[in-house]
Amino acid sequence: MSIFIIAEIGINHNGDVQIAKKLIDGAIFAGADAVKFQKRTVEKVYSKEDLDKPRESPWGTTNRDQKMGLEFGDKEYDEINRHCQEKGIFWFASAWDIDSQRFLQKYKCKYNKIASAMLTNKELLEEVAKEKKYTFIGTGMSTIEEIEKAVGVFKKQGCPYELMHCNSVYPMPEDQANLKVIPVLREKFNCKVGYSGHEVGLIVTCGAVVLGATSIERHITLDRAMYGSDQAASIEIMGFYRVVSYVRTLEKALGNGIKVVTKEEESIKKKLRKVNTL
Repeated sequence: MSIFIIAEIGINHNGDVQIAKKLIDGAIFAGADAVKFQKRTVEKVYSKEDLDKPRESPWGTTNRDQKMGLEFGDKEYDEINRHCQEKGIFWFASAWDIDSQRFLQKYKCKYNKIASAMLTNKELLEEVAKEKKYTFIGTGMSTIEEIEKAVGVFKKQGCPYELMHCNSVYPMPEDQANLKVIPVLREKFNCKVGYSGHEVGLIVTCGAVVLGATSIERHITLDRAMYGSDQAASIEIMGFYRVVSYVRTLEKALGNGIKVVTKEEESIKKKLRKVNTL
């Protein structure tokens, strides 16, 4: 089965559905299998104290203004849903609270995602798991014990899942990727393990593929210089195009692990192997 490639749009649309649609189209151009967003009920995810803090942004002077400015509602997600259906690409979102998860249910997305920050939110995990949709579970900032408890929720509900190795630093220094965790998680939990990357470059993602990642998620942007906390940890559309190309090439190059003499080698063998005394 091919590696599942997710273009994480997240909040890089900056509250503009037209930017979101350009990012969707860019992901399709690059060859992504799906695009992903983030959904929050701002007043429930953040405390009043946090929201009242001063913060300069294109939407105002408080943290609340910024958070509300970035949040999509019915009108925007209706358009995203329509656009993705028209273009033939899957979309889904990581909900940061139960109300947001229930909001997303009406779109009947094929997949769910647990953001790394939400891995220890048991109530949210149970809400997602009871839908029994294939769920990608981010493991950034998490211990093996915390991952084990989260996995237990999904097993109890009989909900299919895939872990995603992740380091939640934005952007992530390449020497903190710790890609060898991928096979460790695969062996311990006996499940598929993908990679959600926040590094600037492309080579770490390729390394995740070599180590057996079954899904790849990278944040995308129209321009890394745009306003937004996630832009610096994102890659632009042509960079994402290269990621997809590299992943597909590596899939072919990795092969099946069975050592054989290929048909193409046979003619070379006849020409070059003059001595066979074994």
